[in-house]
Amino acid sequence: MENGWRVAVASTDGDTINAHFGSARSFCIFDIGRDGSVALLEKRAVTTAPEGAGHSDKAILEKIDILGDCAAVLAVQIGPGARRLLAINRISALEVDGDITATLDKLARYFIKTKQAALKDRP
Repeated sequence: MENGWRVAVASTDGDTINAHFGSARSFCIFDIGRDGSVALLEKRAVTTAPEGAGHSDKAILEKIDILGDCAAVLAVQIGPGARRLLAINRISALEVDGDITATLDKLARYFIKTKQAALKDRP
């Protein structure tokens, strides 16, 4: 989304943030517009690693590759290894649970507020 933000949400039902990053089988991808509008773009399946291997660096990097166009990932839990690799790839890792719509509305307001503050600080 031009000058907007793309956010990946770990959800099993499409309504709530209720999955851990490492064990998520899919992510709902949302676009947040500069005006604060929120739109579901798609649901992306991720490669399912064998039991116990979903937290390996290789499995995490495969997920990050699939989510590479996102500015942030929302999940119930994001382990330290995943958090580190997301940061290296310039994707914010946010641990949160609850209603997707309410959370994305709050995130949209935050993005707009910080964008406006950054514009005010420009010479």
